[in-house]
Amino acid sequence: MSANTDLVREYLQRVWNEGRSDLAGKHLAEDLVQHNPNLPDGSAAVAAFVDGFRQQVPQGRFEIRRTAEDGDLVFAHSHFTAHDGDLGMAVVDIFRIADGRIAEHWDVKESVPETTASGNSVV
Repeated sequence: MSANTDLVREYLQRVWNEGRSDLAGKHLAEDLVQHNPNLPDGSAAVAAFVDGFRQQVPQGRFEIRRTAEDGDLVFAHSHFTAHDGDLGMAVVDIFRIADGRIAEHWDVKESVPETTASGNSVV
């Protein structure tokens, strides 16, 4: 794994799964460009969101299933669950890394169905 992939994995684990919003500045550029329609730009906005999110969904967890890189981009395909027994969501986050921090973020998500036509999991 590269330093960029390690950065993304640590960010998802520490900030999101453990609720360590105090570490957001270690992982995110202060002027983070955000493409998630529910979040404004900046690392402070992410830290505040994580705090509220963890209060509402304390068992929420991203289980990274696979990662890939292309230049300064890191892709993380995760299974997010809100609580035990939750089918959850398949999530793909795309992070652009600059100067050792996450500088830009996009994400797409899809609810995990009980079954699929192919019989294959979506995560």
